[in-house]
Amino acid sequence: MALKNSASSYGYIAVGLHWLVAAGVLGLFGLGIWMVDLTYYDSWYKTAPDLHRSIGVIVVTLMVLRLVWRLVNPPPRPLASHSFWERRIAHLAHALLYALVISMFFSGYFITTAKGQALYVFEVFSLPAIITDVEGLEDVAGVIHEWVAYTIIAIVCLHVAGALKHHFVDRDSTLRRMLGMSPKKV
Repeated sequence: MALKNSASSYGYIAVGLHWLVAAGVLGLFGLGIWMVDLTYYDSWYKTAPDLHRSIGVIVVTLMVLRLVWRLVNPPPRPLASHSFWERRIAHLAHALLYALVISMFFSGYFITTAKGQALYVFEVFSLPAIITDVEGLEDVAGVIHEWVAYTIIAIVCLHVAGALKHHFVDRDSTLRRMLGMSPKKV
C-alpha cells in the first residue's frame, strides 16, 4: 500500500484518517453519553467535558484534513460490482458524515462559548468565544449537538452494515480496501 490512493485501493493516509476519525467519533459519543450523568461531586465532572471538547477539536481537525485529502487525492474507483444506488447511498452517507461531524464541532463550540468563555484544548491553546450575545444559544446548541450525535451514530451503523454486507454477502473487496488490505476478492 502506498501513501496515496490508487485507482483500486486507498493509501495509508486515507485509511489512517478514516480510522482515526472513526475511533474519535465513537469515543466522543461514548464519553458524551457517560459524562451527561455525572454529578457536581463526581471527580470527572470537570475533567470529562474538558477532555470531550479537546478531543472534539482534534477529531474535527482530522475530519477537515480528511476532506482536503479527499479533494486533492480522489478515492479509488467504485468496484464494478457496486450498483448505481449503492454508489449513491455511499456518496450520500459520506457527505452527511463530513457535514455532521463538522456541525458537531460548531454546536459543541457554541455550547462552550455561549457565555463568553473560550474553548480550551488540552490547556495548550484556546478558541475564543465569537458569538456571545444570543439568548438561549447554549440550549439550542445543546439540543442540536445531541440530535446530531445520534444521527451520526445511526449513519455509522448503516455504514458498518454496508461494509459487512459487501464483505460477507457480496464477497467483494470494499472492506478490505478500507482496512488498507489488498483489494483482492475474499
